[in-house]
Amino acid sequence: MFYISRVNRGLLILLIIVALALLYKNTRLQTLPKDSVLKKDGAKTGVEDEKVSDTDIPVVICASEERIGAAIATINSVYSNSRASIFFYIVTLRDAIKKIREYIEKTKLRKIKYKILEFNPMVLKGKVNPDSSRPELLHPLNFVRFYLPLLGIENHARIVYLDDDVIVQGDIQELYNIKLKAGHAAAFASDCDLPPTHEMVRSVGMQTTYMGFLDYRKEEVRELGINPSDCSFNPGVFVADIGEWKKQKITKQLEKWMAKNVRENLYSSAMAGGVATPPMLIVFHDKYTTIDPMWHVRHLGWSPDTHYPRSFLKDARLLHWNGHFKPWNYPCVHLDIWEKWFIPDPTGRFTLVRP
Repeated sequence: MFYISRVNRGLLILLIIVALALLYKNTRLQTLPKDSVLKKDGAKTGVEDEKVSDTDIPVVICASEERIGAAIATINSVYSNSRASIFFYIVTLRDAIKKIREYIEKTKLRKIKYKILEFNPMVLKGKVNPDSSRPELLHPLNFVRFYLPLLGIENHARIVYLDDDVIVQGDIQELYNIKLKAGHAAAFASDCDLPPTHEMVRSVGMQTTYMGFLDYRKEEVRELGINPSDCSFNPGVFVADIGEWKKQKITKQLEKWMAKNVRENLYSSAMAGGVATPPMLIVFHDKYTTIDPMWHVRHLGWSPDTHYPRSFLKDARLLHWNGHFKPWNYPCVHLDIWEKWFIPDPTGRFTLVRP
C-alpha cells in the first residue's frame, strides 16, 4: 500500500514536470523571436531624462563597426535637414556599441535623441548560407529590416528604415507622412520609376527586374507566378506600417523564404541583390505603395565613372550610394555631396580613403 502510494506520488510529480515543461516550451516559443533578435542597450539621449514622444519620427539605421562613420553621416543629414523631432534607433552588434556612443557624444550629434539596440546574429542561424562571393552582403545587420516589429519599438505606428550609405537632403517628415494604400505594410521606390537614371542603369548593366534577383530555372520560383520582367524595388529605403507588418506576419514570410533558399538555392549572393533583397521582393510583390522617386535616387555606388547631372542631384530628396563604390572609400562619384554631412571620428578609428 505504501509502495503504491509512492508510485502514485511519483507519477503525479512526473506529470507536473511534463506539464511545466510543455508550458515553458510554449511560452518560450512565443517570446523567443523578440528575446533572440535583440538585446536592448538602455536609451541614451542628449537630455538624460528625455523619452520617446508620440510626435517623434522614428528612424532605424544599422551601424556596423567598420562603417560607423557612414551611419553617422546619414544620421547627421537626417537631423540637420528636418524641422521635426527625430528619434534614431541605431542597430548594431555588441563590439560597436561603445564606439557608436563615443562618436555621438563627442560630436555635435550629442543632442540627438537615440537608442542603441544590439542585434543578435544567432537569430539568423540556419537561415543564411555562407557564400564567399560577396561576403559583405551576408553581414547580419543586412537582415535587421526583416525584424522591425521585434526591435522593441512597438509604440510607433510606422517607422522609416534607411541604409547607412544614404544621405537625406529633404525633410524626413515628408517621407514619413506618405499615405500607404490600404493593406500595404510598406512603401518602396520602384526600380523603373525614375527616367533620369535609366541611361546610367543600362550603361553599367544593372538589373531592374525580378529576373536579376531570382533563379527562374527553379520550379518553386516559377510557381510564384511573378513575371520575370516585373520591376524590382530597392529595400534600402522604406516606410513600414508596423501594425500591418505584424498583421500580415511579414517577418514569418521573410524567414520562410530564407529557409527555402538555404534548402533549394532559389537566389544567391552572386545575383543582383545578394540574399537580403530577394525575400523582400517575393513577399512584397504587388503589395507595396510606391514612394516619390526623388525620395530614393540610387545607384550612385555602381560605377566610379558615371555621374548624374548636378541639377538633378540638387533636387533629389535622398541619395543612395548602393553598389560597390562607397563614398567613404575611393574611387566613388559625388564625394563632395556625401562629405558635406560626414563628421570626423573623434577617436580617429574611422577614416576616409582618399587619393
